[in-house]
Amino acid sequence: MDSSLQAILAAAASFFLITLILAIIVIVCKSTSNQDCRRRRRQRHHHQTRTVPNPELSITIDESATFDPAMNRISMEELKVSTKNFSADLIIGDGSFGLVYKATLFNGSTVAIKKLDPDAFQGFREFRAEMETLGKLRHRNMVKILGYCVSGLERVLILEFVERGSLDQWIHDTSSTNNEQFVKFPLPWETRIKVVRGVANGLAYLHGLETPIIHRDIKASNVLLDSEFEAHIADFGLARRIDASHSHVSTQVAGTMGYMPPEYKEGAGATVKLDVYSFGILMFEIATAERPNLPKVVEEKEVWLIEWVRKMLGQNRHMEMLDSNTPKEGLSEDEVKEYFRIASLCTGECIDRPAMSEVVGLLKNLSTSNLGGSDVMKGMYIARGRIAKMLNGLALRLSRVRSSRVPACHPRGTLLAYWACRMFSGPED
Repeated sequence: MDSSLQAILAAAASFFLITLILAIIVIVCKSTSNQDCRRRRRQRHHHQTRTVPNPELSITIDESATFDPAMNRISMEELKVSTKNFSADLIIGDGSFGLVYKATLFNGSTVAIKKLDPDAFQGFREFRAEMETLGKLRHRNMVKILGYCVSGLERVLILEFVERGSLDQWIHDTSSTNNEQFVKFPLPWETRIKVVRGVANGLAYLHGLETPIIHRDIKASNVLLDSEFEAHIADFGLARRIDASHSHVSTQVAGTMGYMPPEYKEGAGATVKLDVYSFGILMFEIATAERPNLPKVVEEKEVWLIEWVRKMLGQNRHMEMLDSNTPKEGLSEDEVKEYFRIASLCTGECIDRPAMSEVVGLLKNLSTSNLGGSDVMKGMYIARGRIAKMLNGLALRLSRVRSSRVPACHPRGTLLAYWACRMFSGPED
């Protein structure tokens, strides 16, 4: 074969190879383009699906309700007049999900008005269901929800007005007050004990309901004081069901740094033991007037309140921790020690924390002369927690052996282990 024929064949082969490569490239590009188009169409469809407006929000809703037989239904217009169109001069609190205003209604009664943030609830039906549930709650240590008013996207709660303002103001800011007729002064020890007992009673009530309510944000600014320094727990009124399988009700509030237990910050679910821990921290705050959510500088090192208290208790320096403004006349050191023991018990390991109903019992004995049994009681609660934990593990192993999907300590699981757990662990969380 001569050289010219070889050149022609080589050129033809090269042309064919180049054409084949170009064809493959065109096919690949076209396929990729089609995939991109399909993906963009799916994304547009997904976006359109997610942004379809809620029909409920497109309907103008005007409704009001009252949960107090002595109160007539109140319109949004009356609330705007009573608060001077929600004037900043009438703000008495900045709670979760909205500002709180002092208002005088047309009938002359004084109430607190909480104007909720627009995104506090997803829909009106959810809001009404929660209010119908929470509006029925009545306890001397809970702020009463008297009613609500809805107009369009505006949602307002009508609450009991509690005269002396928040506990936070009385502990940390004695220079101002929400009510001119009250002059602030350092709270005596007996008054602080009264406040602690009131909060404990209120939490025990919430936890003892057929469907327990978990507050999740117990702190000094959520405790209001009336004219007799009786404590009223506030901001529990935005509850929603978060665990239908356990029939728990919990507020949407995420909690406040310094008051939250370690397991909750690490992602554990909310249980009543969360409130018990926060209550223990509140006890420390009431006694020391130190803020749990602000670090304290000790020996040129920043520490949280719980760390400082534990260190001081380890050195038996109970009296040194007390608020310097607390009158010390007639103050019993044994009672102070018992107070800190109860608070320490509440802030212990989750399994060791007592129920709030048990804390109420411990606080009842706080002012009695028989305080010697406190260490024994603390040991009993800790032992009870250890036994409950052991029995829960036993029940879980037995239920696995029986190939049961039922959780440990459930009536349909291992009956013996279930009743043993109930005996040692008290009310379920």
